[in-house]
Amino acid sequence: MNEERARQGMEHLQAAAIEVIAAVRAFLDVAEDVVRDPAGAAGLASSFVEAARSAAPTGAPSADADTAAEPRVTRIRVS
Repeated sequence: MNEERARQGMEHLQAAAIEVIAAVRAFLDVAEDVVRDPAGAAGLASSFVEAARSAAPTGAPSADADTAAEPRVTRIRVS
């Protein structure tokens, strides 16, 4: 029984290692594309930023909003 479990464990580890290798290959392909065409990568990044901005709720405060008007911490005196 222990040998069977060890064999199954090794099969799972091998499958996981193959998935990791595939993920690293995909990452390296993207990295190579960025190195070969940085302008294209910049365009893609700005598209992602624009999509994120348009997906944000309209009532959400912007990064440059003045947050000093409302204190984030309320102090309560206990006597």
